[in-house]
Amino acid sequence: MDNSPSDSVQDDSRQIAALDLGSNSFHLVVAKVVGNDIQIVSRHKQRVRLAQGLDEQNNLSNQAIERGLDCLAAFAERLSGFDVDDVRIAATHTLRVANNAHIFLQRAAQILPFPIEIIPGTEEARLIYLGVSHTQVEADKKLVIDIGGGSTELVIGEELEPIKLTSTLMGCVSFTERFFSKGKLSANRFKKAQVAAQQQLEHVKESYLKTGWTTSIGSSGTVKAIREVVIGQGHDDGVITPKRLKTLIESLCEFEHIDDIKLSKLPSERLPVFAAGVAILYAIMKVLQISELHYSSGALREGILYEMDSRFDRTDIRMRTAETLAQKYAVELSHAENVKATLDHLLCQYLDQTKLKKKRELSQLLGWAALLHEVGLSIHFQGHHKHSAYLLQHSYMPGFNREHQLLLATLSRFQRKTIKLTELRDFYLFRKKDVLDLIKLFRLSIVLNSQRDNDPVYAQLDVSDESWVVSLEDELFNHPVLSADFDNEIMYWDKVEWNLVVNNV
Repeated sequence: MDNSPSDSVQDDSRQIAALDLGSNSFHLVVAKVVGNDIQIVSRHKQRVRLAQGLDEQNNLSNQAIERGLDCLAAFAERLSGFDVDDVRIAATHTLRVANNAHIFLQRAAQILPFPIEIIPGTEEARLIYLGVSHTQVEADKKLVIDIGGGSTELVIGEELEPIKLTSTLMGCVSFTERFFSKGKLSANRFKKAQVAAQQQLEHVKESYLKTGWTTSIGSSGTVKAIREVVIGQGHDDGVITPKRLKTLIESLCEFEHIDDIKLSKLPSERLPVFAAGVAILYAIMKVLQISELHYSSGALREGILYEMDSRFDRTDIRMRTAETLAQKYAVELSHAENVKATLDHLLCQYLDQTKLKKKRELSQLLGWAALLHEVGLSIHFQGHHKHSAYLLQHSYMPGFNREHQLLLATLSRFQRKTIKLTELRDFYLFRKKDVLDLIKLFRLSIVLNSQRDNDPVYAQLDVSDESWVVSLEDELFNHPVLSADFDNEIMYWDKVEWNLVVNNV
């Protein structure tokens, strides 16, 4: 693997890395944070074609898993010495849909000491837009198109803020399997691929056209390859138009088989999936009435890099997401803040007595869970903990990966009433023991604030393997309603063989 000469340059500034586990290729980008800017140090790419390994039941083949792991092993050397907070790995469509993705993740954990986040399609779209926006000079309202191996993302935004985000189930690898099987090319196959792509776009067509944009930009490998071929056909400006794509399709139909394609400037590694990518892009440009498409070198990985340097600030996209949801579902903020204050107090005591992995990340997620645990009240009081869990797991939440949302949903689901551990989902990024302890902390914070007073309620917490002991001052210990609430909580804990003791200070 070739490294940029600048890899060897010594610099005291922070180095960060983004790894994009795409359906067609894995991309690693390493950068330095210098002042308020990011300087790319090196780029690495390997063709993996993970999506090609999906069978009809959406299970990844052993061969595809091995290809992916071999690539990660090669990247592991480049990431040697990086802190866990300085590396972010995002997996996209194929690992989103693969039923056996957990096998890949488990084996990957033995190769790379960094967690792999499987991100939702809308989150992928948001990060792609962020990457493009940071690498484009103009601040016009723009449409960004990214055709990947398994999905295609469409985003309208202005400056750094997305307005509309869509992730569709069409990609150059999956469409190759469906419409250009065995590598055969024909006008009829192109037509079928275009119709299928148009069907995928029907549900967003009107809203996108109504919103409008001034500039259309394409990112990632498919658009880059098409742009190169357009230049090779004599269009030095590299602008992609419907007319040029139609001519390109006609040229492709002159070949009977994908292996026979000979087009100037077409990279050999793009050859197997090029026809499908052209068909998808042509359909998009026709449906959305795009006259010109320009290429941007920014993509998902650049979006990850630019967000990494600010993701722990107050302007964190996740905080804005949580606050927006709280406002949308009319959360009683004073009570949520009281629960959070109690939770912070209990968590500090817990951390003094135990070891919690990923302390910073889990502490943040606990805070957001406290803010959002009653969003389900907007549906109905009865079973609102279940309603909250559903909303938090299935809402569009920019900045949160799939497991982050699952943890928020889990904490909300288990905040009150019977503790049904059979309903506890498996986590990859977090240990089960830590999740269970967070549930205990969360429940205690809610019980302590069950009277919904003006101020948060505090208690002393002692934690051991045998029991959790909550010590209350006289006024709280003798409070009849709070005492009854704790009696119920002790009963719920007993049923799952947890031991909760409530004492007077």
